[in-house]
Amino acid sequence: MIDMEEQVPEYLDGQRSDIIASDLFPDYSRSRLQAWIKEGSLKVDGEKVRPKDRLASGQNLRLQVELDSQERWLPQDIPLSIVFEDDHLLVVDKPVGMVVHPAAGNPDGTLLNGVLHHAPETNHVPRAGIVHRIDKDTSGLLVIAKTVESEISLVRQLQKRSVKREYLCVAEGNFTAGSTIDAPIGRHPRSRLKMAVVSSGKPAITHYRIEQRFLAHTLLRVQLETGRTHQIRVHMEHIKHPLVGDQLYGGRAKVPAGISQDFREYLRAFPRQALHAAQLTLTHPSNGKLMSWQSELPEDMRQLLDRLAKFDVEEQG
Repeated sequence: MIDMEEQVPEYLDGQRSDIIASDLFPDYSRSRLQAWIKEGSLKVDGEKVRPKDRLASGQNLRLQVELDSQERWLPQDIPLSIVFEDDHLLVVDKPVGMVVHPAAGNPDGTLLNGVLHHAPETNHVPRAGIVHRIDKDTSGLLVIAKTVESEISLVRQLQKRSVKREYLCVAEGNFTAGSTIDAPIGRHPRSRLKMAVVSSGKPAITHYRIEQRFLAHTLLRVQLETGRTHQIRVHMEHIKHPLVGDQLYGGRAKVPAGISQDFREYLRAFPRQALHAAQLTLTHPSNGKLMSWQSELPEDMRQLLDRLAKFDVEEQG
């Protein structure tokens, strides 16, 4: 059963209902959303609309669909790095390159497909128990609910902002101290692929502190208070410190003067955003205990830090 609600943001004011729906519910193709609009499974302010009807900012979209068996996601034997598991929870360490949830461009081969194979009981839980996500090219920890009761508990904890999620990332430039970024995030006004800090966006709060300084880069430990799409990447771009390797938000990498051509090319060709979900802390939905898990930096980020440190030593020498 799908039951989701979203509100039309200002930047989509006046657009067709099917266009707005495809922006607000990106897990589903536009053709499927058009069909759901026509059959009344997607309503606006409680009323049926047509795909071509234009909507105003502030209107409420509610998607309620009972999926047919052939529309359910397929279990697939995909290796999972399991950090913790009991009858209620599954905590996995997602590798770089793995998509979390099936969508129009990635119908299978995702973490969700692997979870369904490993824990078939999650087939009866909304979204197979996946209550939060990280980007395809971000590595690290995710928690999955194995029961409906656990899913409800975890969603409530996320809504109350009591789940602690800490990330390690390498940002361009130097920081004088840690700080908090409180800036709303919504769809980019011109690019559907991007999010941006916009006045009409949803509240987004990111805390960061300095872990290690380099000559022209900084390793940060970041804590999310909210969980918006691309939140850390958008906020770091917003304060003019994009993440190393972030092709979507960082543009052409800024490199320090005087580095070797080899190191220059390495930095500019770093294949993904240097971002890792390193720690996850939450209250166990069954026994009420506070639980925490950590994940070591993957090899590509360790090599990045080693090369940045080596360059610093060479410069000081």
